[in-house]
Amino acid sequence: MAYKDKIDFSRIPAHVAIIMDGNGRWAKQRGYSRSFGHNAGAETVHLVAEEAARAGVRWLTLYTFSTENWSRPSDEVASLMQLLIDQIEEETFMKNNISFRVIGEIDRLPSNVRARLAQCIERTAANDRMCMTLAISYSSRWELTNAARQIASEVEQGLLTPADVDEECVTRHLATNYMPDPDLLIRTGGEVRLSNYLLWQCAYSELYFCDTYWPDFKEEDFYKAIYDYQQRERRFGKTSEQL
Repeated sequence: MAYKDKIDFSRIPAHVAIIMDGNGRWAKQRGYSRSFGHNAGAETVHLVAEEAARAGVRWLTLYTFSTENWSRPSDEVASLMQLLIDQIEEETFMKNNISFRVIGEIDRLPSNVRARLAQCIERTAANDRMCMTLAISYSSRWELTNAARQIASEVEQGLLTPADVDEECVTRHLATNYMPDPDLLIRTGGEVRLSNYLLWQCAYSELYFCDTYWPDFKEEDFYKAIYDYQQRERRFGKTSEQL
């Protein structure tokens, strides 16, 4: 039986975050360049976005390019930037009623990439079936540092007092303040770490790691992760008897 047939569609995680890992290794195994792998991975983004929307996921957040990735070879970075321009297809968002957002140090991106992202954000803003967010030039340490800087400035201006700085205040100053915390975090590619991704937000997320490289991550793999999530008991610090 396919995993999709085992799913309880009344208990789909509202927010799924994904670390899309393995593009380069997938390409290397096949004798291709890393850029070829990134292009193949972009196709998987479209597939997973459409499937997540059909399943009832409300927020999908994809780790696309970390702040640490700027240290990669310049030709690979340039290829990834061009890929962002080429593969952001508004048709996918419009036909599936998906809005598009980005989080990260967007000012570090080339101007033509920023313009393309802004265009897609504007044209899909009214879509309300699912919100797909790309984390681009993003890291949790950047995000938390930025939030701390904003809070410190507001305290200095008298807009906040130190006593006002609680978890809700920090959350409000994060780049993800428009979405709930992830229910499920998926990482492909066989690595078992969070790699500086949504560290505050994933405090109580269910974590799912698989060996499948991102370009090979298909519908069945997505539903396998959802099925695994549905087998878990989410206690948030409580005991089973308290639930």
